[in-house]
Amino acid sequence: MAVLRPTVFCSVPRLFNRIYAGITNAVDICEKGDAFIKEHTGNMYKNVKKKIEKRIAFPTCLSVNNTVCHFSPLASDETVLEEGDVLKIDMGCHVDGFIAEVAHTHVLQDGKVTGKAADVIAAAKFYFLLILYLWQNKDVSEAVQKVAATYDYKIVEGVLSHQLKQFVIDGNKVVLSVSNPDTRVDDAEFEENEVYAIDIVTSTGD
Repeated sequence: MAVLRPTVFCSVPRLFNRIYAGITNAVDICEKGDAFIKEHTGNMYKNVKKKIEKRIAFPTCLSVNNTVCHFSPLASDETVLEEGDVLKIDMGCHVDGFIAEVAHTHVLQDGKVTGKAADVIAAAKFYFLLILYLWQNKDVSEAVQKVAATYDYKIVEGVLSHQLKQFVIDGNKVVLSVSNPDTRVDDAEFEENEVYAIDIVTSTGD
């Protein structure tokens, strides 16, 4: 099987900076992200005979600091971001039901990110790279936990990675980042041309 290459890491930060430069209001960021998806998917396949559904598959979410993920603020939310905040932003689009999701962690500050924030982001990316070379969901869970033991960081429990299918964002095959007696999933083997949305959430424990 061919090995997937993590080229998304090169493009997501530039996309983030392009969309969100100068914006510090949480609601504005989410609205801007959704508008970006609508604009760019709306320009695809405009001159085809068959109508193709497209646009948002997963609304833009902004999770700040100790909020784990998938937080989409109400329009009335007045949260203003502050320097040093750790932002987890994720969004998804689809064309004809074929879904692509992307997430990026961004520290709201000028200059180089250092300290615990830098370390925990680097750890999450390392886990993701490791997953690309494994072919069974149980192997992923075991490997992630072994790597976590070498860091002074924790993998957040209860986070699942799902297979993506046409018009299905939560497929039957699931990867559990942290296994425990109370949370189990069926064993599954990854197959060629399958698509997965990989969710890895790391924490300093603070």
